[in-house]
Amino acid sequence: MFYLNKIRKRYKIGIAISFVLFTFWLFSLPEPLFNAPCSTVVLDNDGQLMGARLAADGQWRFPIPDSTPHKMEQCILTFEDKWFRKHPGVNLISLFRATKQNIQSGHIVSGGSTLSMQVIRLSRKDKKRTFLEKFIEMALALRLELRYTKDEILNLYLTNAPFGGNTVGIQTASWRYFGRDCKDLSWAEASTLAVLPNSPALIHPGKNRDRLLRKRNRLLAKLQKEGIIDEETCRLAASEPLPDKPKSLQKMAPHLIDRIARRDNRQITRSTIDG
Repeated sequence: MFYLNKIRKRYKIGIAISFVLFTFWLFSLPEPLFNAPCSTVVLDNDGQLMGARLAADGQWRFPIPDSTPHKMEQCILTFEDKWFRKHPGVNLISLFRATKQNIQSGHIVSGGSTLSMQVIRLSRKDKKRTFLEKFIEMALALRLELRYTKDEILNLYLTNAPFGGNTVGIQTASWRYFGRDCKDLSWAEASTLAVLPNSPALIHPGKNRDRLLRKRNRLLAKLQKEGIIDEETCRLAASEPLPDKPKSLQKMAPHLIDRIARRDNRQITRSTIDG
């Protein structure tokens, strides 16, 4: 009887601890997940970029777009997280494979993180890469998937991922490196941007161009292997040059843009000006 009471007591304690942990997990995500300031962006009457101003923290960071262009989505998912649409936020097979590769090589060559886990990592700035932090990322990624749709998570990643220097987000990178909206990028350009968040400080246009070119072309070859693009498209894309140094985002009507930046709280303003 004594042992039975002891087991019941431990069971109740276990239930109580589990309830507390579940409650903590349920309310663990901050709202909003990202609270960084965005750049002031001014468009002409056709929706083309007239100019932009740095965000308050000194970063070029455009607001979250309504959707992710097809080419950019295919490149990002092929490069970062092939099973993004199917896993619940954590891919145990990828984690096991990454652990095996790291043990065999003797150093970290792969993290096994899903896009959902990377969104959590981006939101938890300056956290050390430890096993405990990886476990926290996994737990929060599962919670993230309950709050947001897959498209929203993808948009969060593409808006907050680093693309070299003080360029944050896919739309910002598209204008800075290629001078146009990300929906108008070629397969080569989309592939170039897709590989940048993986190593933004080491590989970005202007530095280590040979290494960046190899990574881009490996992604193009993978896109062909997956049947996303055909052989000719892959060959032509691989022949495209890399972008030069980042382009200026201070383009037309600077006085108007400065005025809007001072007086208008909206992050994107569509003017009536004919560009």
